[in-house]
Amino acid sequence: MNKTKVIASIGPASQDEATLKALMMNGIDAVRINMSHADFDFCDDIVRKVQTLNQTLKKNVAIMVDIPGPTVRIDRVKDGCVTFKAGTTVCIHMKEITGDHTKISVNYPGLASDVKCHSIIKIDDGKIILEVIDKEPEMLICNVIQGGLVRDHKSLNVPGVPLNIPFLRDYDRQIITYAHQNHLDFLALSFVRSSEDILEVNDLLIELGNDHLGIVAKIENEQAIEDIDQIIKASDAVMVARGDLGVEIPFERLPGLQKMILRKCHIAGVVSIVATEILSSMEDEMIPTRAEVSDLANAVLDGVDAVMLSGETTTGKYPVETTMMMERIIASSEEDINYYEFVETSMRTEKQDITGNIAYSVTDCANRLKCIAIVAPTVTGYTARKISRFRPSCPIIALCPDPETARSLALHFAVQPVHVKKLDQLDKMIHVAKECVKTYIERNEGHYILTGGYPFEGVKHTNFMRIEKL
Repeated sequence: MNKTKVIASIGPASQDEATLKALMMNGIDAVRINMSHADFDFCDDIVRKVQTLNQTLKKNVAIMVDIPGPTVRIDRVKDGCVTFKAGTTVCIHMKEITGDHTKISVNYPGLASDVKCHSIIKIDDGKIILEVIDKEPEMLICNVIQGGLVRDHKSLNVPGVPLNIPFLRDYDRQIITYAHQNHLDFLALSFVRSSEDILEVNDLLIELGNDHLGIVAKIENEQAIEDIDQIIKASDAVMVARGDLGVEIPFERLPGLQKMILRKCHIAGVVSIVATEILSSMEDEMIPTRAEVSDLANAVLDGVDAVMLSGETTTGKYPVETTMMMERIIASSEEDINYYEFVETSMRTEKQDITGNIAYSVTDCANRLKCIAIVAPTVTGYTARKISRFRPSCPIIALCPDPETARSLALHFAVQPVHVKKLDQLDKMIHVAKECVKTYIERNEGHYILTGGYPFEGVKHTNFMRIEKL
């Protein structure tokens, strides 16, 4: 059982029930639906399949929906794909047209007003590069500096130029309402610029009366980097979205920024996610490159909570094989994590309360005794999240009477959420804990730690730990 979580983006290559089942059986912890490319009918289909498979397979795979946010995307192009050639002229229209090799349109009519002559425009994570050579009120005239294939709905970036787009547009609000009504688990917010954007979404969730949806802030521009501390403070999770981030800033800065964000998230107790081109060569090949293996391993060694597959599982040829390969690399890399260092870092920055100290003691004891598991009955998920922050070397089996709580823990490092009936007696808790260790842990002997709050009525913090032997 790996401790680093895996998110799989769902698309044409993985939307059928058999592939979804194979992904869930081979270790994914959450699915992601990118609403920049999907519609609500697609969402309905995937949500229904995942919820059904969760019941059938006794899983707690979470569902994340990705809102487009203040991003610019090109509209439809002829036959879904056209080619821009270097040295040619391309016009970007503000009114929707069907694009071809000489023209495209975008979903943001204010682009012509915001952009100046000689601005650089990048399409599809920087694969296509244009320079604005002239402009009209409803059109930008550009020279193609770097050509290539342009597909429907690909992102368009103007590095260094702030665009006057509201963070939440009508479509974004519709998606958030849909996520609320369908009991989804995480909202991924694209192109977050500051903590104010997150607070705007949080206010909407309060209006809807939803306290379950976790907010994932995607870091994709320089503005977000400048406000990273407040963004982390306001979020449930932070995603280093290296595709658009590597377009907006010099790509050589990415490794250092990734390590900085992972460290800040760990100290703050916020879930960290690394995304984009994790195993991108496996979109077409059965074996990843050595550089991709090292990249993934380094994220694991840095203590990331979760890694996300994008094109590999949406349009790639080998979605299931990619997931299996990722699990193999993660398993090997986790053997080399310096768990003691994470425990000490966490303790230095932990609040001096009862739950924090118990979490530290449980993790330290589990590491020293080489325990096979930590079992944490939890109503709200707080106990499991606290222990997860200390990065134990063994899995945390979180016993949750509420299925929504179980899914809310799907992205936390080392946490294996299990939906159980309400535990209101100590003897019952001890029995269920033992059975779950037998079920979910491959090793059939060794010590495990049971921790939680007792007595059950009135205690709202973790206050005991008990060492058992299987």
